[in-house]
Amino acid sequence: MTERRRFRSLFTLVQLNGLIPIRTQPLYLVNLIASPLSFLFFIWIVSKGALLAYGITGGMVLTMLSVGTGLQSDLTHYRQDLKFQDVVVASPVEAPVYVAGMALSELVYSLPGLSVFVILFVVDGFATPTSVVVLAGAMLLVWSFATALAFTLATYFQDVRETWMFSPIISLVLTVLPPVYYPISSLPSWARLVAHFSPTTYAAGLVQGAVGLAPISISGAVLDWGVLVGFTAVLFVIAAVKARWRDL
Repeated sequence: MTERRRFRSLFTLVQLNGLIPIRTQPLYLVNLIASPLSFLFFIWIVSKGALLAYGITGGMVLTMLSVGTGLQSDLTHYRQDLKFQDVVVASPVEAPVYVAGMALSELVYSLPGLSVFVILFVVDGFATPTSVVVLAGAMLLVWSFATALAFTLATYFQDVRETWMFSPIISLVLTVLPPVYYPISSLPSWARLVAHFSPTTYAAGLVQGAVGLAPISISGAVLDWGVLVGFTAVLFVIAAVKARWRDL
């Protein structure tokens, strides 16, 4: 494929799975932001606003994770119910182009909900050049590894209902139990060790450090970026090696 055709394929997938659903089924946007906003409301009530900043930064991390993992349902539906992936396999469109287009469509679809947290982030005075760069980088990596994970899993599911079992588990392991919505110092020492097995702990640590919610050293920041990049790279390798692009 030429670069022009790749771009057209990407734009077509964004329209198909991103722009058109926003126009025809806008209530899905409410569902996308309901979970992060519910956590934000709960944190505001319990802490009387003291931990609201953690809720805002954590909400953006959770939203980007949801954007990536949400691909499980869409990719499984397109592959199993509509047989759309079979059509793509038979076409000149390569697997990376298809996955990138679907991932971008999920991102575009989530932008209205994500904008709510961006507005809160700016209104609370967290938007500085450093914090914006760190936030953008951390969210990009969270979205990337979640997308790679979702694509790999989706190629093994035989029914879209199987994704309904895995999505809550992934959300629990990666955003509820790790210190995404609260400072890691709130955990006992043994729980902190367990939390560091989750890549979102490092993403949240970078964002919280950038906005001044938690102290972070240069060596700590380098470690956090290294873990995030390494985890993302490993999941991309797994997706390239283990994902079933063609049904056997």
